[in-house]
Amino acid sequence: MIIKKTSSFLLFIFSVFSLQAETIKTKVKSDAMNKDIPCVIITPTNYNPSVTYPVIYLLHGYGGNQDTWPNIKKDLPQMATQDSIIFVCPNGENSWYWDSPLNKESQFETFISKELISYIDKNFSTRNDKTGRAITGLSMGGHGALWLAIRHQDIFGAAGSTSGGVDIRPFPDNWDMKKQLGEYINNKEIWDNHTVINQINKLQDGTLAIIFDCGFKDFFFEVNNNLHNALLKQGIAHDYIVRPGEHNSQYWGNSIDYQILFFKKFFKRNCQNKFYSGHLYVFIRRITCYHFFIKTINILKKKRRTDLKQNLNVPLYSLTTK
Repeated sequence: MIIKKTSSFLLFIFSVFSLQAETIKTKVKSDAMNKDIPCVIITPTNYNPSVTYPVIYLLHGYGGNQDTWPNIKKDLPQMATQDSIIFVCPNGENSWYWDSPLNKESQFETFISKELISYIDKNFSTRNDKTGRAITGLSMGGHGALWLAIRHQDIFGAAGSTSGGVDIRPFPDNWDMKKQLGEYINNKEIWDNHTVINQINKLQDGTLAIIFDCGFKDFFFEVNNNLHNALLKQGIAHDYIVRPGEHNSQYWGNSIDYQILFFKKFFKRNCQNKFYSGHLYVFIRRITCYHFFIKTINILKKKRRTDLKQNLNVPLYSLTTK
């Protein structure tokens, strides 16, 4: 009986202190589009409002949604806890993350760079400046991440792209882009102005930490090489990684690890004290839990010894049947 009660109590203790990162599914109001946008927000275990956390925004590709990254990278909650980072995964529909000049219901540049940022900073304890924000994405989302970061360098301090469509013009009939920009043949100037590779003249070396990658067998491989060469020509420092792989989730699930590492180093360089305060809090909390657990075990051991002693001190006649 004593052992059973002890086991139940220990199970309760473990359930209290073996906390998991919280995955929040919510909707964020967009005044620009007059609709609610679904988002997934992943916060660390032991999230503490008195600690400020850096944020990584993860953008999905064409045909995806807010669940794309959590499904591809199922250990995002563990990564959020381990590195004291908040991950935000918004639904970008098939917008390419532009403010479409044709479709007023597709104003995702405004949504991501203003409305979503404002919502996250208001409702969570974040580093609410560019030193605590990074953005990346896959395919369409890779284009979107670089598009947004280059055009809003006051908002984002670091940006990435994996298998990104960083030059849209070779693909005029693909992925519904003409619904946002019009037919390429009749709107070449608009297309020129809405592709990432033509935005790099807005960059100065050191103003934005950049990482991007692409697989050898990816249909976006050539345009990523072109972006790499254009950045070199302009003297913009960046990390560019080429590795075996195709345009698929297996590639992205691996490549995102390297990008998160890049962003962690960026956060460490730019907000070391506040970033590591999150780690310090988690460490102290774990030490406190450990000492509480040990103290509880000692109390239970003492109680068990007392109970056993009392049982042994029971008179023999009480153990016999009449």
